[in-house]
Amino acid sequence: MNQTDLAPQIDYLYWLRDRILAQAARLEPDAWTATDTVTSRDLRATLVHELDVELSWRDRLRGALPDNWRDIALAPEDYPTLEALGEHWRIDEVEMRAWLAPLGEDDLAAPVTVNGTWGFPLWIHLLHVIDHGIQSFSEAAVLLSAAGHSPGDLDFLDFYDTPERRAEAGAAR
Repeated sequence: MNQTDLAPQIDYLYWLRDRILAQAARLEPDAWTATDTVTSRDLRATLVHELDVELSWRDRLRGALPDNWRDIALAPEDYPTLEALGEHWRIDEVEMRAWLAPLGEDDLAAPVTVNGTWGFPLWIHLLHVIDHGIQSFSEAAVLLSAAGHSPGDLDFLDFYDTPERRAEAGAAR
């Protein structure tokens, strides 16, 4: 794995987030915490959980001790509005990208032991974080769709089939 392989996956994760947040912004305020859910959490809790995972796994993968992992600090109640969550997430995206940008192939291939997984390369853990995000955003999409605000198609090819990505990939339309 190298930056050329990893960067589109990270971009996709944030593209998903932005599509979900855009549709969530169309909801009535009480729908943000509606308890009639078809998933294991309401929309707010689903999205806060995803941000929590991104923050805490980055801490873990950077070598922070368990007592310093931020996952114990994030709670849905800390985000009374979608705007508060979105603001925190955009700040975190800057931190995530700044951490990932200088990582080379050797860094991504280096073994990391965390959460009882022994010696998997860093890139495996990063794909876990990305895949977790895909699941979380899929659950959020179900909740949004049930509320009449589907985020539309969320597939990786839909992400890539945007004018910016098509140009980047050298694809013709």
